[in-house]
Amino acid sequence: MTSEELDINFKDAVERINNLPGPFPADFLLRLYAYYKKATNDYGRPSSGKPIINAFKTNALFQVKDISQDEAKRIYIDLVNNYFLYRK
Repeated sequence: MTSEELDINFKDAVERINNLPGPFPADFLLRLYAYYKKATNDYGRPSSGKPIINAFKTNALFQVKDISQDEAKRIYIDLVNNYFLYRK
């Protein structure tokens, strides 16, 4: 997959998730959050009003720190595709 195709597929996956009414499982949301942040090089601090949520988000970001931006996009796409494939 070319870089351009990867970007198109990533944007499509983001749009598919954003257009789907929730709720989503918390662990799924944390993984999406971390891979999205890594894929978009958005390293801003988590901004929840609840410290425990910020801690979970920070931990999720820490777990993806060693992967590339393209790999984060691929994993995000796979997570979304699998969610749509197996959700009930």
